Amino acid sequence: MVLTVGTTHYFDQQAVESFWAAWQEEVGTGRLGTAGRKPGDGQGGYSADRSQRDRAVSVALAALREEGGHRRGLAARLTREHGGVARSWQRAVAEARALYEQE
Repeated sequence: MVLTVGTTHYFDQQAVESFWAAWQEEVGTGRLGTAGRKPGDGQGGYSADRSQRDRAVSVALAALREEGGHRRGLAARLTREHGGVARSWQRAVAEARALYEQE
């Protein structure tokens, strides 16, 4: 049950707790109110994600070496060839460019 007074919503605490108990039984344990992104450093530093990023950076670095440097559209080409999300390939190319320039 929800009651709204003005712009404030009031919920029946017992109904919320009953719902959450049923949800945990069906879906598994968790924390009420937890949502959003997984923890990480914002640079793909979250466990399995980092290994995927490392592979993408390796592919991008190999492409940079093959082409003799950065060319416009490299991330788009890698997205088409290897699949995935364009923004992830853009980040991988940026990281690979930094490594390439250090060589």
